[in-house]
Amino acid sequence: MILTGPEITAAAQDGRVRIMPFAPDQVNPNSYNVRLGPTLVTYTADVLDAHQPNTTTEFTIGPDGHVLEPGELYLGHTLEEVGSDTFVPLLFGRSSVGRLGLFVEITAPIGDIGFHGQWTLMLTPIRPLRVYAGMRIGQIMFFASAGPIAPYTGKYQAAAGPQPSAYWRDLTQLRAVAP
Repeated sequence: MILTGPEITAAAQDGRVRIMPFAPDQVNPNSYNVRLGPTLVTYTADVLDAHQPNTTTEFTIGPDGHVLEPGELYLGHTLEEVGSDTFVPLLFGRSSVGRLGLFVEITAPIGDIGFHGQWTLMLTPIRPLRVYAGMRIGQIMFFASAGPIAPYTGKYQAAAGPQPSAYWRDLTQLRAVAP
């Protein structure tokens, strides 16, 4: 079951969903629009390594925007902090942004119950595209869950700004299956 716009508003008012800041004009029929935060991060190495931290460079989107270039992965973030201890959030790019050739999430649209923070966006443009801090870039939907809830307590909890991959922190899981 997906929450409707009026139910997202009610859940934001009674605390079942946390959206900060909350703006009624960002509520859609069955989702909530999120805006692009002011910070972008790119990786600096030619080859990324999943077994170690990768170096990054961070910059702020100025008032004239920033041109995203094809072939580059940009880590952005939502301006809003979004989460729920009750519902499963899913984030997708807005169709109007997709029609400009921008992928907003590559493979990770699902959020965990219990995560609260700014969402990292994996921005990949098809062609050069100027983006602006504060533009509506994605939408989050909320789904009801079934069964006992074990809230998220992972490495990205309370994220503020774009979060580079911390996959390397999970090396113990890799070593458990490696020969």
